[in-house]
Amino acid sequence: MPGRKLNIKQWAAADRPREKLLEKGKSALSDAELLGILIGSGTREYTAVDLARMILERYNNDLNEVARLSVAELMHFKGIGQARAINIVAALELGRRRKPTGANDNRISSSVDVYQLMAPLLTDLQHEEFWVLLLNRANKVIKRQPISQGGVAGTVVDPKIVFNMALQHLASQVILVHNHPSGNLRPSAADKKLTRQMVEAGKLLEIAVLDHIIFTNNGYFSFADENLLSS
Repeated sequence: MPGRKLNIKQWAAADRPREKLLEKGKSALSDAELLGILIGSGTREYTAVDLARMILERYNNDLNEVARLSVAELMHFKGIGQARAINIVAALELGRRRKPTGANDNRISSSVDVYQLMAPLLTDLQHEEFWVLLLNRANKVIKRQPISQGGVAGTVVDPKIVFNMALQHLASQVILVHNHPSGNLRPSAADKKLTRQMVEAGKLLEIAVLDHIIFTNNGYFSFADENLLSS
């Protein structure tokens, strides 16, 4: 019938996303086709790829925005039940956690190294998280340690917990890291106060605070780069 939609099984083999991936490789697929594979099957009215396009178009085809959606938010789309929403959230979370290859063995020489190491964990979050990197004297990361998690506006950090972690792991140096879900890169008055407290506490314990870095989805702010560690 004119105007009737074909389901994926009725598509030409080369146009079906799974078959297309096998035949042409993953890079040949559009974002909608990859998302359609995660969705699995469509509805009576729409194919899985159609459903994927609807989700992407709602967010201006920005995968970063889609990656921020919760299971409940995805379930607002027609045809996306809980199981499909979980598949999407889990797959995009795996992509977010993926670390770049060819890194310098987790040895920190600049704020850029910290950004590359922590961006997979701190971008695309809708809440604030505070982490500490524990380093040895050779600037090699011993451990990436989450300290606290809060809401959109902030999170509470206890310096005693941070330095207790450092002492437990025999760290000689630490780097403080947290994100601003608001997208504002500038440090708040509370950020500056906390940094001063951490630096002073570190001096007493002979554990150097090398930097405090604030992340957003579009970049980062380094206290050390801006000469604010001692202010």
